[in-house]
Amino acid sequence: MTAPDDIRPVTGRRQVLIVALAVLVADLVTKQVMLDWIFDPPQRIGVLPFLNFVPVWNSGISFGMLADAGWAMPALLSALAFAVAGWMLWKAPTFRRGERLGAGLIAGGAVGNALDRLRFGKVVDFIDVYVQTWHWPAFNIADAGITVGAAAWMASLFLERETDSK
Repeated sequence: MTAPDDIRPVTGRRQVLIVALAVLVADLVTKQVMLDWIFDPPQRIGVLPFLNFVPVWNSGISFGMLADAGWAMPALLSALAFAVAGWMLWKAPTFRRGERLGAGLIAGGAVGNALDRLRFGKVVDFIDVYVQTWHWPAFNIADAGITVGAAAWMASLFLERETDSK
């Protein structure tokens, strides 16, 4: 049984919004906990043989790129993040299921990091995954949401088939 066409736009947007809000809340809560726990005073907490919590301020984007791009970069990146999240929410009714999941994860993560940039001028990162002496760059829940969301979006493009014959 399928929903009438006049209900689908609300449902698609609602699905993206629910996922985005879940990622955003998880991101903001974990960042605040880490700010209180490992940033003041700065300390490394071993969690598992391959996982630490570490205090890292990232003034750039992925992997610290554009870290020295100037005073306007946090505002520009935040504006771009809000624009992307808004576009995904607006277009949600046209997305397939996997695309909606991806859009919600990306939007929630983008907004979480944008709020950090507006509040602090940089992003709070704290998850350190490593193998022996090799460490992946520190990241946070928002970063994980963006990465998993992009993977879900791409998987949807390859795996989901258009059910409508418009």
